[in-house]
Amino acid sequence: MRSPAEQAVLATVDRLGLRYDVMDCDPAAADTAVFCERYGIPPERSANTILVASKKEPRRYVACVVTAVQRLDVNHRVRAEMGVPRVSFASAEEARALTGMEVGGVTPFALPADVEVWVDAHVMKADWIVVGGGGRSIKLKLAPAELLKVPGLRTVEGLGLPRT
Repeated sequence: MRSPAEQAVLATVDRLGLRYDVMDCDPAAADTAVFCERYGIPPERSANTILVASKKEPRRYVACVVTAVQRLDVNHRVRAEMGVPRVSFASAEEARALTGMEVGGVTPFALPADVEVWVDAHVMKADWIVVGGGGRSIKLKLAPAELLKVPGLRTVEGLGLPRT
């Protein structure tokens, strides 16, 4: 049985007319490294959605999508793009309260309307990627071009940096 967040994500991608495949996932294997190893997904095809928040009230949130071979440039690129002096990663509790999604399943789909979605340009270069499905028991496999159907989504060059 799908969680309410997973159901909302699937309804959203269907409403947007996206072409995708659902990948069922053991919730214990939803974290990126374990998921990639268990299901044979190359890390450069696994796209993580990371929720970032401004420190200043009222807090502003952005969902940033980078591949598993990248790290989010939160202190430079994200902060500059947001135009705020300080940002931080949203906590698991904050992400759950804001999106209804669990860490390991956060996705660029079915987010609150005031949460912007930014995708690193590197993500868009693959012929397919895997993103979260709203919960820890499903992932969505799709062509990155399908992400462009998300209203307001922006592609940002240099959002992610190579992991060192």
